[in-house]
Amino acid sequence: MKDNNKQSQEKGKLYIVGTPIGNLGDITYRAVETLKLVDVILAEDTRQTLKLLNHFEIQKSMISYHRHNEDDKIERVVELLNEGKNIALVSDAGMPVISDPGQNLVKYLTQNNYTIEVIPGVTAITTAVVKSSMDSTRFTFEGFLSVNKKQRKAKLASLVDEPRTMIFYEAPHKILDTLKAMYEYFGNRNICLCRELTKIHEEFRHSTILNEIARIEQEGIKGELVLIIEGRIDNENKQQINIQNIDIVGLVTSEMNKGMSKKEAIKSIAKKYSLSKNEVYKLCLDIEVK
Repeated sequence: MKDNNKQSQEKGKLYIVGTPIGNLGDITYRAVETLKLVDVILAEDTRQTLKLLNHFEIQKSMISYHRHNEDDKIERVVELLNEGKNIALVSDAGMPVISDPGQNLVKYLTQNNYTIEVIPGVTAITTAVVKSSMDSTRFTFEGFLSVNKKQRKAKLASLVDEPRTMIFYEAPHKILDTLKAMYEYFGNRNICLCRELTKIHEEFRHSTILNEIARIEQEGIKGELVLIIEGRIDNENKQQINIQNIDIVGLVTSEMNKGMSKKEAIKSIAKKYSLSKNEVYKLCLDIEVK
């Protein structure tokens, strides 16, 4: 009769390995050593992972493992583990499983008593929130919104009264539609749009939903994005924070240069940015009427 404990020990181990989100220097020593140690690497995109492996002079057999073939590959992964092979699961960037493939595999292996070890690394979530200046004491990670319009609207509707800072992932070709949908449900909240984290062109854009819509419509946008939005706050505090993040004087002056009276310009800007006319007026006292 076989010793079940011995049989379990002879099985391979799955390593969940965090990889850099941009700057290759952010990989940990432990992650590099693990990738050198394992027999096989499960890669979301083998071409992307090959660049990482080549940089650290690692040569390993890879298996393509992405959201479209995840369930089909679980059986093959189990076969390899049963043969005693050690396997690393990586995503294109950051920690696997978080808005990336791997959850179904981890769930199956956990339920069937396989050994799993996490090799932690950087994540876009924490990298973005700590520099965003938004409230990081409590926040909720919402990942990617559904491409299905009905599901997306239902999700946004459910978050209207969420008091915590909200973090979303979004693709550049969808961010404009996403911001417009968010304005419909959240109003003109303060946001931080984080772009190309840890890369050469890293950028943190502290703005409001409406300001960023206007900017993207005019300039476009490229790169991987993390969108951080303030949670629901009371109207008085919201009024104060919104005004701090908007060049009220510049906007009113611009409207006046187009032919509006000072009173009309103040009313227009207050309405456009969901602000109090009195607060806008106070900030514009020094604007001279020509």
